[in-house]
This record gives sequence, structure tokens and C-alpha cells, in this order.
Amino acid sequence: MADPVKKKVLKEEIVTYAYLIIYIALSSGQIFFNKWVLSSKEINFPYPLGLTLLHMIFSSVLCFLLTKVFKIMKVEEGMTIEIYTTSVIPIGAMFAMTLWLGNTAYLYISVAFAQMLKAIMPVAVFILGVAAGLEIMSCRMLLIMSVISFGVLVASYGEINISWIGVVYQMGGVVGEALRLIFMEILVKRKGLKLNPISMMYYVSPCSALCLFIPWIFLEKSKMEAHGTWNFQPVVLTLNSLCTFALNLSVFLVISRTSALTIRVAGVVKDWVVVLVSALLFADTKLTVINLFGYGIAIAGVAAYNNHKLKKEATRNISDDSQDAQAIPMAASSNPNR
Repeated sequence: MADPVKKKVLKEEIVTYAYLIIYIALSSGQIFFNKWVLSSKEINFPYPLGLTLLHMIFSSVLCFLLTKVFKIMKVEEGMTIEIYTTSVIPIGAMFAMTLWLGNTAYLYISVAFAQMLKAIMPVAVFILGVAAGLEIMSCRMLLIMSVISFGVLVASYGEINISWIGVVYQMGGVVGEALRLIFMEILVKRKGLKLNPISMMYYVSPCSALCLFIPWIFLEKSKMEAHGTWNFQPVVLTLNSLCTFALNLSVFLVISRTSALTIRVAGVVKDWVVVLVSALLFADTKLTVINLFGYGIAIAGVAAYNNHKLKKEATRNISDDSQDAQAIPMAASSNPNR
């Protein structure tokens, strides 16, 4: 009996690690793919707003086909007009802001430096979480946030070709992502609605597309029309959009088998992969010792943050199990038939 059980456990572990590898590969590949498409030396499609809008339209259409036409997947119920207007629309708007500003940053700074700046994400999430009443300020968390911030500052100091415009765009993307995560936590904790990624994309993608379409009309539409020779390659852009959709699905697969924390830990591995590989792929990436030293400090802070979250979630799960165990005998004693 032991051998079949061990084989089953081993098989489950192999599948889980395979999903993690797929997620890291897709996430890293998507970053390089976007940089390649936007680069003037490669595909030469320097329209990050238009590219992000294309991603959201593609995602909206594909989600509709999968759920309503072919009915391969099901959209979870429970969505109301009140929840959509107070939660989904803000999430969609912040998602659009994150992708737009993050992709725009690639026009000014290297992929490696952009990933280093993203390490500040836990700081932004924590500060906004405290403001929203979702996090509690403590000396431990303040120390962790200080370590991450210091590491990012050192990494920035070591950047040779720093573009402050690119830094501003990237920081704007970080704030947008932090706000999106806060709104999603509010959606789950306060609204009590849990959606799988397909359902989330089904609701959020059209909203994000609309939020991107309006600024696209004013900021990029005229530029794209004026430069009639811009290189539009349908096959490349369709594959780029498909990779974005596959990345979202890979996140669902990993979370379904592990947890959201595992995604964050895998994200740390992915960031290091992106930083090191980008130095080999792109000529605009020049890593210095100060870069890597500062980024190492920031990642150590991120690891401490993830560890703190893991312990917090474990404590919460134990507390929930204890409450459930106490509720059973109470329910039994209140039964008049016993």
C-alpha cells in the first residue's frame, strides 16, 4: 500500500513543480516578449498603451468564447452591480494602469532595472494596506520595509544609464499593482466574493480595455496614424496576447495546487532569472556590483516579508480550525433531539 501512495505523492509533487516552472518560464518570457515587441531595434511597435489595449481585448474575446460560446469553463456566480461598480471597476482600472505604465517603462529603462524597482512592491502594498485598515503597523514590518527600500535605493544608485522618466513610469506601475491587490483583498474579505482567474478575467478584462481605450484615443491613436509605416505584425502580436492569457492561467494552476504565497516566492525566483538573462539578451542592460548588491538586499527583505506572511496565514488557519472544532460540540449540545 505504501508504494502506490508514495508514487501518487511523487506524481503530485512533479506536477506541482512543473506548473511552477511553466509559470516562471511564461512570466519571464512575457517580459522579454513585450520588450522585444516595443523595442525600436526589433519589432518596432513603440506603443505600450496600444499593446496593452490589444492584450485586454484579446483576453475579453477569449474569455467570452471559452465561457459563453464553447462553454469549456464556467463563470462563477455572485456578481452584482454594486460589487462590480465598487470593486471590479477599480480593479480593472488599476490593472490597466499597471500594465500600461509598466510596459511604457521598458521604452526608457532596461528590463533588469525595471525588475529591481519592482522589488519595492511589498512596501507599496503594506503602506496602502495600513491606510485601508487591512494591515497593522509593527516594528518588525517597519524594519522589513526599510530593508527593501534601502536595497532598491542601492540598486538604483548603481544603475549606470538611469532614466528618471522610466523610473517614474515603473513606480506608477508599482502603485497601480499595489492598489489592484488592495482592491482584490477588499473584494474577497469585505465583499465575500471569490472568483477563479477565468471569472476574474471575464469581468475585469473588458473594464480594463475600456479604461485603456479612452487614453489611447488621445495619446497614441494620432501617433499611430501619423506613422503609417509602423510595423504591425498580426502573428507576432497575436502570439504576444496569447502568452499574456496563458500567463494568467498558469497563475491559476499554481495557486490551485499551492497558494498565493507560493506565487510570490516563485516570483522572486523569476525576478532573478529576468535580471540575469536580460543582461545576456539586451544591449541596454549593464549590471554593476552595486546593482546586484542592492537588489540582493531588497530580495532578502522580500523573502522576510513572504516568511512573515506565511506565518501569519498559518496562524490564521490554526485559529479557524480551532473555532470550527469548538463549533461542532456547541452545535451538537444545542440539538434538542439529543
